[in-house]
Amino acid sequence: MLRLLNIEFHKLKHNRASKVLSIIYFGLLTSIALIAVIKFDIGPIKFHLAEQGIFNFPYIWHFNTFIAANLKLFLLLVIVSMMANEYSNKTLKQNLIDGLSKKEFILSKFYTVIVFSLVSTLFVFLVSLILGYVYSDYNEFSIVFSDLEYLLAFFVKLVGFFSFGLFMGILIKRSAFAVGGIIVWYFIEGITKLVLYYQFREEPFKSPNTDNVLQFFPLESMSNLIKEPFTSFNAVKSAARQMGEDLSKNVDVQFFDVAIVCVWTFIFIYLSYKLLLKRDL
Repeated sequence: MLRLLNIEFHKLKHNRASKVLSIIYFGLLTSIALIAVIKFDIGPIKFHLAEQGIFNFPYIWHFNTFIAANLKLFLLLVIVSMMANEYSNKTLKQNLIDGLSKKEFILSKFYTVIVFSLVSTLFVFLVSLILGYVYSDYNEFSIVFSDLEYLLAFFVKLVGFFSFGLFMGILIKRSAFAVGGIIVWYFIEGITKLVLYYQFREEPFKSPNTDNVLQFFPLESMSNLIKEPFTSFNAVKSAARQMGEDLSKNVDVQFFDVAIVCVWTFIFIYLSYKLLLKRDL
């Protein structure tokens, strides 16, 4: 494993675009802390976002992982370009000539995906921990380290999404077209959702039948891992109650959703390997 990772990180070290994208990604993860400085002081109205409870433990784990998950596109570009460069720079063929098997080649990419996802998760954990201890009203140990399953969901989500990107990179061979393929698939799922809404005659966001079907789609299943945190924010709940609305819903991490994404991850890696086996390099 370490040998395969050394090969991959040696390639990444000499890829300027990958280094720039990685720096931007982790810089954006750090910028979550900038939310804390958002203030509005207009006459008697004083509003400080960090004081509204978004960084309270354990809510911060849900909020920060949701925000951070939406920044994953930058690392996806690294993963896809990493695969595309293997074809354009002929390093894939050279690795195989040097004795690396196709199975080891795919594993080296998958191990890199896991490392990127693990480092991202650790990074979000540290940023959230610091922000929480600075701004949270609750610092008891039992509260601070509750709801950490959102970090597990974040890790699984990244591994699944990057595995999808890896598969598209092998399938299409060109990074721009591979990313385009993922975007096209996103629209396919969106159109399918609209068709199912019409088929079941359901209102958007109130669609048990549609959700039961869509939960098995790759991107939708990844989206379901960490549901939007805003309706579980106390201030939003309070405002909704005053208007007679009930926004309560289950936003917990579900084991079934984790299992679906893990299955898709296996499928993407397995198809990547099979595709590489059949392809004439």
